[in-house]
Amino acid sequence: MREPLFVKQNAKKWEYFEQSATNDPDELADNFIQITDDLAYAKTFYPKSKTTAYLNGLASKFHQSIYKNKSEKGNRFISFWQFELPILFKTYQKQVMYSFIFFIVFCLMGALSAKYDDNFVRLIMGDDYINMTNANIAKGDPFGVYKSQGEVVMFFGIAANNIYVSLVTFAAGIIFSVGSVYFLLRNGLMLGSFQYYFFSKGLGMKSVLVIWIHGTLEISAIVIAGAAGLVLGNSLLFPKTFTRMVSLKKGAADGMKIAVGLVPIFIVAAFFESFVTRHTEMPIWLSSCILIGSLIFLVWYVVIYPNRIYKKTLYGTKN
Repeated sequence: MREPLFVKQNAKKWEYFEQSATNDPDELADNFIQITDDLAYAKTFYPKSKTTAYLNGLASKFHQSIYKNKSEKGNRFISFWQFELPILFKTYQKQVMYSFIFFIVFCLMGALSAKYDDNFVRLIMGDDYINMTNANIAKGDPFGVYKSQGEVVMFFGIAANNIYVSLVTFAAGIIFSVGSVYFLLRNGLMLGSFQYYFFSKGLGMKSVLVIWIHGTLEISAIVIAGAAGLVLGNSLLFPKTFTRMVSLKKGAADGMKIAVGLVPIFIVAAFFESFVTRHTEMPIWLSSCILIGSLIFLVWYVVIYPNRIYKKTLYGTKN
């Protein structure tokens, strides 16, 4: 990229950063990261230019501001989910999109495989689960599995398992992103064949209204965990202007923040599965409200809200 175009694309952002007088540690850190990224690019392609000297001075200013405001406010725990995590969703929106596309494709593969191979569902879900579900269907209670344990025991077991799966999905990204894609493949094939199985039994819409009470949050969080793994793997594959080690450290830190940030979502999903989904005969309007409400929250928190925060940070626009 020619230097004039580089300056033109970033001039407004630099001007805002230069005039910014914020003392908020999270905003300072985010601004500092963006400036150092631009500085690294300028040093690589325009090492002796005035642009590089200007960015070096601006980076020094932010560095001093950060150390002046080293002690953080007591609401650091809250600000992580309020600002830091949404900014990461915006920064890595491509990885979230790729993870979602991978997962949808794998779900379709699972559904098609189940349609054309009667043994595929048993291969993926296991004979015991299919036999139990067939028995439940024969008894008129197809989703009786959600009533098979006490609520509290079920809650802790499901929450722990889902958090474990998300962390493994993230960590597997170190294998050049392929590891995370593999776990998306496993979960996608399972979900696709699982849903096809109920549709083939004439229980498709009923399964959606029951299972997706908790599944909307749970599955979406696994997809986002896959995105965190792509962040980790891509930082190793595509270091850009950083050294590979620096890029890996940054990708690992950001990916871990995303994976850890999913914990509250998994806890809520486990609560729904343990205490709510078991009421399989609840009114359609109630299950629909929970499902749609969960979906609206995810779209808002992962897509809409991060864009608003990003624009406000970058250009100082008001909500």
